Amino acid sequence: MAFMNQELKKKLAPAIKAVLKKHGMKGTIAVIHHSTLVVNIANGPLPFIHDNEQINENNPNIYGAMAPFLTELAKAMSEGNHNNSDIMTDYFDVGWFININVGKWNKPYVWNKPVTGRINPLKMFSPVTI
Repeated sequence: MAFMNQELKKKLAPAIKAVLKKHGMKGTIAVIHHSTLVVNIANGPLPFIHDNEQINENNPNIYGAMAPFLTELAKAMSEGNHNNSDIMTDYFDVGWFININVGKWNKPYVWNKPVTGRINPLKMFSPVTI
């Protein structure tokens, strides 16, 4: 059964904050329903397409140049987590769930445009192949 509490969040917070700081992002960390660790990204230099969306942390490669940041963030959020799930037998066993949100429903993500030469928004996204 998935379980997350404030004590575990405090243990994971320094690594999560380090990833946010490394990439120049600002965000908050929260626990919801005693089962999910949530990072809400408020602003930063990465140009997400939508100003309010939930990230697919299982497949960050679809986010182009943001993939390294999202992969690193998901790894920091999952440190010490386990996943003994077996979907073939409909058995799910995880330590806790993680959610990464860009913005909130009432407060959209703010893109702080980077200094010229750091990121070219036209080259941010690679086409998704199916």
